[in-house]
Amino acid sequence: MFIGRERELAALNKLYASDKFEFVVIYGRRRVGKTALINQFILEKNAVYFIGIESNAKQNLENFSKSIMSYHTGIDSGTSFLSFQAALEYVFKLSERERIILAIDEYPYVARSSKSLASTIQFLIDQYKDTSKLMLILCGSSMSYMEDHVLAYKAPLYGRRTAQMKILPFDFEETCHYYKNFTDEEKAYVYGIAGGTPQYLLQMSDKLSIEDNIKNTYLNPNSILFEEPENLLKQEVREPALYNAIITAIAAGASRMSEISGKVGEDTNTCSAYVKNLLSLDIIEKETPYGEKASRKAIYSIADNMFRFWYRFVPENASIIARGAADLAYKRIEPFLPDYMGKVFEDICRQYLWKLLLAGECPIAFSSLGRWWGSDPREKRQAEIDILAEQDKNTALFGECKWTNEKVDLGVLETLVKRSRLFSYQKTYFYLFAKSGFTKGCIDRARGMGNVILVCYKDIMSRMQ
Repeated sequence: MFIGRERELAALNKLYASDKFEFVVIYGRRRVGKTALINQFILEKNAVYFIGIESNAKQNLENFSKSIMSYHTGIDSGTSFLSFQAALEYVFKLSERERIILAIDEYPYVARSSKSLASTIQFLIDQYKDTSKLMLILCGSSMSYMEDHVLAYKAPLYGRRTAQMKILPFDFEETCHYYKNFTDEEKAYVYGIAGGTPQYLLQMSDKLSIEDNIKNTYLNPNSILFEEPENLLKQEVREPALYNAIITAIAAGASRMSEISGKVGEDTNTCSAYVKNLLSLDIIEKETPYGEKASRKAIYSIADNMFRFWYRFVPENASIIARGAADLAYKRIEPFLPDYMGKVFEDICRQYLWKLLLAGECPIAFSSLGRWWGSDPREKRQAEIDILAEQDKNTALFGECKWTNEKVDLGVLETLVKRSRLFSYQKTYFYLFAKSGFTKGCIDRARGMGNVILVCYKDIMSRMQ
């Protein structure tokens, strides 16, 4: 089942239609669907597909040779080229007569086993790019390797690529397309616990309740998701223990560098280096209050929902889960799920506003949006705003998101309006997002103000379908 990636497929097909040499770099985290995208793209096209393995150069060359000969002769030949240069040159020469796609998946495995491979590809590109109709795709899951050894300025292949794609997890709308039988609320929960990574979404069944899905995956020692975050860290980093401790600290509420450092028992300089790597892997994210660049106010949170859910609930219940007591573990988790979903709902609401903007239906033309937090001198305490987006120095949008079973009342609107006065915008719009609707008092005041938009979760879903 292939879902989504329309933009990526359209971009690849446009490059393919050029009928000249193209070199595309595709990279992204493991399980995000890179291989599925490539396989969908090369369907019914002349293509040599080869996936590297974590082995030596000889084994990878033999496998590469088989892929080439299978394409050219239709026979799974045991013949092997003498070198990667000979194998690649063979394909380059074939592509002088016809359009061919050469997709090398898990390129880092091959390149690590053959240190001269990047330079060889560079040499052949320079030699054949003007006469070749080859569409070369290099794909990799090791984001640091792809960025440092393929995309970076000092890399041999720098300047040769004609396009690059960083494949990201699905957004909420794309995630919803995976499921027909879930209710709208269940779709939000699935996005909150599995994120937008296709491989994780496939572990969820819309024929089961959210409770049973959690029990069958995160609370099941035999499930691939039970140890997935730790396994991914082992594949990506050299010292997973400290990385694991840092993510655990962030999941437990440590958001500033000093707090993280204190939790894991390492100095801030050490933690900063590890945090930087986690940022590059898109596992955690760094935020500053919207409109501010001061790093001293920066906070860190877990960006990926699967990681966030796992680190929030699995480690503290690991002993119970290992003994097969999924029901007991779920009873401990269940009371905290609505609070956990608060941040997920904020993310969904921000995505909704982006869709309004792109459709030309948002009252302000913002270029970015985010959260804001800081001191309120009038109240003499800290204040937070879930969503803030600026069009210019005079115009802005303020938003508040509530994932609760109670209707949002007038007090929420009044608080948001009061906090907006901490800024000097002359023209303001207010968005209130609610899981369960709004009280009559809130609706009446919003109607009277004229610059307030009330959005129920069902309204978001009607747009996402």
